[in-house]
Amino acid sequence: MPAPLTPEETAEVRRLAVEAFEATSCEGLVRADFFLTEDGDFVINEINTMPGFTPISMYPQMWQASGIAYPELVDRLVEAALRRSTGLR
Repeated sequence: MPAPLTPEETAEVRRLAVEAFEATSCEGLVRADFFLTEDGDFVINEINTMPGFTPISMYPQMWQASGIAYPELVDRLVEAALRRSTGLR
């Protein structure tokens, strides 16, 4: 980790993950899993709305690989939850 993607592929899969998140009206955290076909197309496999969240789980490890450490990730998620207009606070 991270996957051996080109900068262009990384940008595309991030765009697709955001698109999937918004299309399904998700809030908070999700892990969007994709396959990369031999033709270079991304295919979404699943949107996991309850990904593992221990320090050894893939979700925080992927954020760590992108430069966001576990404590900062927790802070960002709490701040986002406090800003949202739906659900319990």
